[in-house]
Amino acid sequence: MKIYITRHGETEWNKELRMQGWKDSNLTEKGIDNAKKLGVSLKDIDFDYIYCSPLGRAVDTANYIRGNKDTEIIKIESLKEMGFGIWEGMENEKVKELYPLQQFNFWNKPYLYQPVEGEGFDQLINRVKKVLNDITSNATGENILIVSHTLVIKAIYSIIKNYSLEDFWNKPFMYDTCLTVLEVEDKKIEIILEADISHLN
Repeated sequence: MKIYITRHGETEWNKELRMQGWKDSNLTEKGIDNAKKLGVSLKDIDFDYIYCSPLGRAVDTANYIRGNKDTEIIKIESLKEMGFGIWEGMENEKVKELYPLQQFNFWNKPYLYQPVEGEGFDQLINRVKKVLNDITSNATGENILIVSHTLVIKAIYSIIKNYSLEDFWNKPFMYDTCLTVLEVEDKKIEIILEADISHLN
């Protein structure tokens, strides 16, 4: 079984450098265009299931990738982005000004990060671990598509590669609509493509 995982397309808040967790903003023209390009590059793959974060930016991206096929898009709560609490919708510079220590820890020392009314990294990884296990254990198809968010995909990398939390932000960078592909065989999961953006060229 192969699992294709992508991040949603660029959003208005991405452009404005705002923290965007459980709150939402619309895809930009670039975000829509990139999602359509990924859809074209994947058009010959018949997905048995499309699993998606319930947040609008991910659902819209999934729809653009699916195109005119009729595969059901199944929304899964555990695939939504990390919750940023009071930081949601706040510009990065404002977060840095008001919460300098936790903003630094978030990006540089995630093992020390203490959320302000949001989720911690351990909480995120635990819920992603559960949903990844559910999908890999119960799915019967050959090809699965997951549309989610940067930190969810980073959590998947850290689970598969068995990172410690201090290595959470290891490369690769998660560009919008970048494609990661997992191969699942006998409960063993291997990453065979990492954050590919060749469809954007």
